[in-house]
Amino acid sequence: MALYTLADLHLATGVEKPMDIFGGRWQGYMEKIERHWRALVTPEDTVVLGGDISWGISLREAQSDFALIDSLPGRKLILKGNHDLWWETAAKMHRFLQENGFTSIDFLHNNCFFYEKTALCGTRGWPFEEDFSDPHNEKIFRRELMRLEASLKCGAEGKPEEIICFLHYPPLYANFRCGPMIALMQKYGVQRCIYGHLHSDSLRWAVEGQQEGIEWHLVSGDHVDFTPVFLKK
Repeated sequence: MALYTLADLHLATGVEKPMDIFGGRWQGYMEKIERHWRALVTPEDTVVLGGDISWGISLREAQSDFALIDSLPGRKLILKGNHDLWWETAAKMHRFLQENGFTSIDFLHNNCFFYEKTALCGTRGWPFEEDFSDPHNEKIFRRELMRLEASLKCGAEGKPEEIICFLHYPPLYANFRCGPMIALMQKYGVQRCIYGHLHSDSLRWAVEGQQEGIEWHLVSGDHVDFTPVFLKK
């Protein structure tokens, strides 16, 4: 049994928006995801998917992407990304899973999950590109902070050996620092933060390794060759 993670799958099995047009690392990426996943992950494993899962703009359009994910080995926990326009209320998403018989998938949203004694917490976050002084952005950002704290609190209540925080957007990037999110992670004793979102030229400004008492890992698909990243046994 093992814990893995991977972000930014950008699946497009049901819509005409594959990422292969960008060439390079994205060439044949959907085949890579399935091949690398099946080579590593067993049915007893857990994989946290850090957002930007499907290009479908509705659950109906994303159905074949979910079918692919469900067919892969392991339990999958899905976090929301900025391109996940199919995302609905928790009730609607769980009904969708039930109606389609997708039994290996769940959503990390206003909650937490446990992998043995490790708490798996997180939320989407908010982009460093946005103006945080804008009232609209500020409102959404504050909502994300509330969701993150709710998830971290849920995890902490289980008295875990470790809390891992999963975010789609990076709270540290180049000269950007999202102080409130980092402070929440420090408050709840997060030891590792896993994030995605960054691609192409932006990869060179990613923060990885130990900073501010937290170990940072970027796991966007093109950064890790579309291979699930091992976190722990």
